[in-house]
Amino acid sequence: MDCKGALRWIHDYLDGNLDRAESLELKEHLIACPDCKQRFKQMERAEAMIRSMPRISAPDGLTSRIMASLPESRKTNRWIDWIKRHPAISVASVFLLVMLSSFLTLWNQDTDFVVKGKNLDQVVIKGNTVYVPAGHTIVGDLMVKNGNIQIEGDVEGSVVVVDGSYQLASTATISGQIKEIDQALGWLWFKLNEAFSLFSK
Repeated sequence: MDCKGALRWIHDYLDGNLDRAESLELKEHLIACPDCKQRFKQMERAEAMIRSMPRISAPDGLTSRIMASLPESRKTNRWIDWIKRHPAISVASVFLLVMLSSFLTLWNQDTDFVVKGKNLDQVVIKGNTVYVPAGHTIVGDLMVKNGNIQIEGDVEGSVVVVDGSYQLASTATISGQIKEIDQALGWLWFKLNEAFSLFSK
């Protein structure tokens, strides 16, 4: 037995919680170790002195007077409590808020003219206007960002115009929808739908 284990057993011995075999092992250690023996005698004297002291009882009403003198507990905010109980959701929410604000900031800075779609050889681009001439057919979706689109031919898909305008001639046919997006949140919603449609394919 080492001195650290002996110290634990001394407390148990003085409390009367050691069995006979453990008490014998502790006594053997105390005979061999003068430091632990001295510590045991000091603790034994302290416990005897505490037991010999007269019992002191608290005056009547002391507990209620102490409780009355304590300051009132501050009311906590329900939101703060909820955040403390759900730190992962709170961090994710802050992250999404930061990402959304950076996206909205980039939205206003993005002024590049962009045209996306399949077989773009069927369109004519002049300045920031995209023309689908009569007699020409675009197969698939067509997107124009920061520009205008004028359709006289056919589009076998949807047309998306972001921060721009569109014009349809009487000869134009579009098999899909025309989506006009002129706000950042609309663009974000469009991109999310686009991403989910890619995953679902």
